[in-house]
Amino acid sequence: MEMARAWSKMVMMLMIISTISAKEQLSSKECEDLGFTGLALCSDCHSLSEYVKDQELVSDCLKCCADDSEDSMSKVTYSGAIIEVCMRKLVFYPEIVGFIEEEKQNFPTLKVQYIFNSPPKLIMLDEDDERKETIRIDNWKREHLLQYMREKVKPTSSS
Repeated sequence: MEMARAWSKMVMMLMIISTISAKEQLSSKECEDLGFTGLALCSDCHSLSEYVKDQELVSDCLKCCADDSEDSMSKVTYSGAIIEVCMRKLVFYPEIVGFIEEEKQNFPTLKVQYIFNSPPKLIMLDEDDERKETIRIDNWKREHLLQYMREKVKPTSSS
């Protein structure tokens, strides 16, 4: 009897989660305001729901997560990007400085914005220059940033 009750709770939880995940996605700004940086995979949200009983938090997570099915993430590309960082803190991020000084020119759609007190982030843009994903890059090596940009930013068509 206990097993049947546990099973029905699990089925109910999965139904709630699948209903939530079918709902709308929040903008990257809304997600960032909620504390989600675009790095959460939907499977992480499902794991979170097992340990945290706050359905609103799980719901917000699911509205901000990235689908982590086999090919979905590897196929996502963006039209441009912004590196956002505080100019005063830039001295603490030599890898990002190196990337900006020596690699930025290879990415015509990459902009650098200096925002006071902003931690280093990479903001990925769609074709309408709308923010689609925000990723903290505090600890990224220059070569990782270069590889990510090569994989995720569409090459510009030369006209």
